[in-house]
Amino acid sequence: MQLMWVSGPTGRVRTISITFRKVVVAALVASLSLVVTGFLLYLVGFKIAVETSPDLARTLGGVTTEAEQQRMEAIYRERLAKMQSMLDATAQDIRQLQQLKNRFMEIATPASLRERNASKEDGRGGPLLLMPNRRSALDATQPLSETLDNAMGEFGQFNKTISSMRTDWDKQLQWLHTLPTGVPIGGNFRMTSGFGLRVDPFTHTLARHEGLDFTAMQGTPILATADGLVTRSGWEDTYGNIVEVTHSEGFMTRYAHISKRLVTEGQRVKRGQHIADVGSTGRSTGPHLHYEVFRHGHVLNPAQVLPTGGG
Repeated sequence: MQLMWVSGPTGRVRTISITFRKVVVAALVASLSLVVTGFLLYLVGFKIAVETSPDLARTLGGVTTEAEQQRMEAIYRERLAKMQSMLDATAQDIRQLQQLKNRFMEIATPASLRERNASKEDGRGGPLLLMPNRRSALDATQPLSETLDNAMGEFGQFNKTISSMRTDWDKQLQWLHTLPTGVPIGGNFRMTSGFGLRVDPFTHTLARHEGLDFTAMQGTPILATADGLVTRSGWEDTYGNIVEVTHSEGFMTRYAHISKRLVTEGQRVKRGQHIADVGSTGRSTGPHLHYEVFRHGHVLNPAQVLPTGGG
């Protein structure tokens, strides 16, 4: 295609030849010009947005001014401070829980085993590993990433501490379940004879009484005071119907004068399990449970082992 026109007073004829190649080149040049112009306009507009509207700049390109960055860090540090306060409260709760657990173990552990508990004079040691200074951890001059790492580290340490305490509690409670610290009777009762010297109800002379007598109604449930193995279930003239259970740590418990035995020799029993019924068999003046505790073959005062016992 050719375009022709006459120009000037001389009437000179001019022509322009339009080809497909020239059209494509012109279109490319025009498009490139528009792209460059748009990019320049974007940069100018973005710069204005950064200076005048940080929120708009963040929406457009995720870039903030230094002032906006400082404001955001201040918000994050404020949240970290609240998190640190929560950590402090959790640490206090853990200390109180540890004290409660120690107190519980002190009360629940039989007097004959309390020497196993650590005393202040026992050997101790190890490297000194100080906890991070929490004030410095929230220092505004410290990099935010480092502050976050410190906070996450403390959270991880607390989680380990709580998990360790839970495991420790479980082990201690399992251990206590194997010791005869439970009450051997499951109903209303009165204690009528204590451990030691007493006036014998038959001869009316002084005699040793190597257990505790729990007076209760005929048929009241007798309970195993700890997990263990039934090593005797039978009859003896003095004790009448009798059940003996062997426990860990060298303990053995004896239940006498019972009316009905519910377990057999070689049977495993659990703490609190109904193993017999109160009766008045053998050398007895009325329905009651005669309860004895031994350790390594030596008779103990059951009051030293029961939860209410001193020692």
